[in-house]
Amino acid sequence: MATVGLYGIAFGLVDSTQKIIADATNGLGTDGIYQVGHADLGGKTANITGLSAAPVKIYGFNQVQDATMPTSEPSVALDINNLNFQIKQQIKGFVSDNKGGWTDENLKAHVALLITTQTIDRTHFVYYGFGNGIMTETAANIQTDAAAEQRVDDALTYTALTTIAFNGQPYKIYSDLDPKFDKANMYKEVFGGYVLPAGTTPTS
Repeated sequence: MATVGLYGIAFGLVDSTQKIIADATNGLGTDGIYQVGHADLGGKTANITGLSAAPVKIYGFNQVQDATMPTSEPSVALDINNLNFQIKQQIKGFVSDNKGGWTDENLKAHVALLITTQTIDRTHFVYYGFGNGIMTETAANIQTDAAAEQRVDDALTYTALTTIAFNGQPYKIYSDLDPKFDKANMYKEVFGGYVLPAGTTPTS
């Protein structure tokens, strides 16, 4: 199955029990979820790597008899055009001084992430859910404007961790191509107990 485009990115902060933090001060809003939208000028890429690890061969009698599968270690390279400043600091785990300054005190926030793409006929959705992970920003390549504007996007790296709701796995794939797809259950699993409002459309 092929997919096309980046349709949506959503974040949520989760606590030590991987439950959504639905709080305007400590979370990403009163319902706990931040959908990257038009105010952020959308997202360019969500490059997911490490969805599976290379098998480790098991030899016996001079032949490959079996293989073990190490745990997958996914990470996501995100490129968002103009992510909300405060949201960006919160998902990185930075601490506010309540005077406009934010510092990295090595208290990384735990972030749930849902990435949405579409089938090539654009009639169905495919979702990559990560219920627990760490978001980092490793560089900011700031340059002088010359004849052209030198814009620096919000480039973030998400490192997925074990998710309780996924039976200890770091990620889960969902799609409405499956006749048993339950969008409310997907949001509940990915975003730690989040209750999807009734009547929500089948988008990210």
